[in-house]
Amino acid sequence: MPNLKPPVTTTDAAMTYRESILKTLPSNSDFDPLMTLYLTDKTHPDEIKHARRSGVVFGVKLYPAGATTNSQDGVTDVIGNCLPVLKEMIEQNMPLLVHGEATNPMVDIFDREKVFIDTILRPLIEKLPDLKVVMEHITTQDAVRFIESCREGSVAATVTPQHLVLNRNALFQGGLQPHNFCFPVLKREIHRQALVSAVTSGSNRYFLGTDSAPHERQRKESPCGCAGMYNAPVALSVYAKVFEEAGALDKLEAFTSFNGPDFYGLQRNKSKIKLSKTPWMVPESYTFPSGEIVPMFAGETLDWYPSAAAI
Repeated sequence: MPNLKPPVTTTDAAMTYRESILKTLPSNSDFDPLMTLYLTDKTHPDEIKHARRSGVVFGVKLYPAGATTNSQDGVTDVIGNCLPVLKEMIEQNMPLLVHGEATNPMVDIFDREKVFIDTILRPLIEKLPDLKVVMEHITTQDAVRFIESCREGSVAATVTPQHLVLNRNALFQGGLQPHNFCFPVLKREIHRQALVSAVTSGSNRYFLGTDSAPHERQRKESPCGCAGMYNAPVALSVYAKVFEEAGALDKLEAFTSFNGPDFYGLQRNKSKIKLSKTPWMVPESYTFPSGEIVPMFAGETLDWYPSAAAI
């Protein structure tokens, strides 16, 4: 994702960022970073052409200004300021990846997704019906209904582990829980259930998207803690739990591995990961040179254990 400091607003910056990622990988790693650009009010259509020619940029991310971490340089008026860019994205078959929350301070924080759909995203799709859109990390039944109302193959959505297993009570049970605070915020139980029904239905409109955010402990446990949950170590285990409980384990592989690349027009991975019904305890934290990170479900036992990749 491109919401760094400074944001990754150009193809050249994305290529530089990609090289910095590759330099940190072990020599035997086949990890291939798929880069995205940060859309701003000033992004030029030529940048989209350059991104497509680069062969390393696969999407453009829309952050409404002020919606989430490092979004202050985001878009203030997508229809008013970005139509030429979006039309070029259609020409280049470059999908728009959307953080779907309204940022008007008068909108209730639990309603920001619904208001964004009603006031921004639905009018945008009506104006540009050929624009491919991924609504990232959806959280409400309103988003599910919207996705289902769109033409198949034009609008899809990712869903995080936390929004499938937690509701907004998890923010406050036993006191304020900063490690369960993320944007979009957790919602009511009725919305969680709608998400579970959507992803376990077998629909190819939904696919894995963790939105994992490894913020350092002190930045989470502070008077003004930052938003984001570090779920990368537990994501597959949590998704497996959700699909197992729904009696839909046969649909897990498509959600995690097929629907996403199919929507993007990318090749499916050929390697596999084996999930075994083996209980394991999530570490209380992960340390790195300048601090530690608390993962989702720290210190808890999960039922499904992902093994190393197997051919």
